[in-house]
Amino acid sequence: MTNALRHGGGSYTLRFAAHPGTGGVVVGEPSPRMPRMRTPNLVEGTGGFGWHMANELAHHIVVTPGPEGGETVRVFLPR
Repeated sequence: MTNALRHGGGSYTLRFAAHPGTGGVVVGEPSPRMPRMRTPNLVEGTGGFGWHMANELAHHIVVTPGPEGGETVRVFLPR
């Protein structure tokens, strides 16, 4: 969510879903940059934590590029 706020120009969507055995978080934003791993900044705290956290907690992640740029990130978490 923080990435969408920082890099999506202030425009984003957030949805939650519940399925048997799985909970889901869906974030859509218009940034042309796809999510990527980077080394977390432990000194200045400028980021790098979210994508690591999502990948550690989720059992499945789907990133879908948008037809006009941006992407939708679906993170499926165990219930």
